[in-house]
Amino acid sequence: MTYRTGLSAVPSLVALCAAGFLLAGCSTTKTDPTANWSPNKIYSEAKEEADGGSFDKAIPLFEKLEGRAAGTPLAQQAQLDKAYAQYRAGDKAQALATLDRFMKLHPASPAIDYALYLKGTVNFNDDLGMFAWLTRQDLSERDQKAAKESFEAFRELVTRFPDSRYANDARQRMNYIVNSLAQYEVHVARYYYKRGAYLAAINRAQIALSDYREVPALEEALYIMVLSYDALGMNDLRDDAKRVLTTNYPQSRYLAQGFKPKDDPWWKMW
Repeated sequence: MTYRTGLSAVPSLVALCAAGFLLAGCSTTKTDPTANWSPNKIYSEAKEEADGGSFDKAIPLFEKLEGRAAGTPLAQQAQLDKAYAQYRAGDKAQALATLDRFMKLHPASPAIDYALYLKGTVNFNDDLGMFAWLTRQDLSERDQKAAKESFEAFRELVTRFPDSRYANDARQRMNYIVNSLAQYEVHVARYYYKRGAYLAAINRAQIALSDYREVPALEEALYIMVLSYDALGMNDLRDDAKRVLTTNYPQSRYLAQGFKPKDDPWWKMW
């Protein structure tokens, strides 16, 4: 009879340990709980998560559905819902990328009007942030790139789909954006005026007057021109600007009271 020594038993122990680790590894491997779900069940679960505000959980479910239901209307719906969930989750860049991809892949989709509306909405932002009440900042004082992109999406919507259920709201938002863009130019003009850069103030006020029509900001643009020409001693031009101001705004509060206080934001339309 022969006996194994302790040393000769080492390989067997190593093999047993290795097998144990493999088993442990297998036992911790994550399984896909949606593996046996139908596309309709995945969509139902994703919508339930999104409706409950759990957008981070809804997004991967919509992504799974895109793959499993590829080529079907349900996959298209999942893509749009994913874009909305990404937007609500605060990932605007991904939401815009998803929408651009949708419109490229499905240019004839009956949901193109909604995709354009959502794209405009993602870029349209009247949320001033948690510190806005401290800074008294309004939209006209911010970078206008997103506002212009929002306007273009809404304009394409109302041009291509004038009878869309989203067209009326898009038009209202377009008016808001135009007011914001005009007021942005006036904000810059006011900034220059208050720092003594009168020619720069006049130039920015003239941009507002030439680029926009029938918006509230034009009254202040003319007022800034009156003040700036007066500061430069250009009396004839001052009088011309004042004549235009009083003709178009006979009850102008600027001539009576000066600049609006910061507590009175122009843009709060809803």
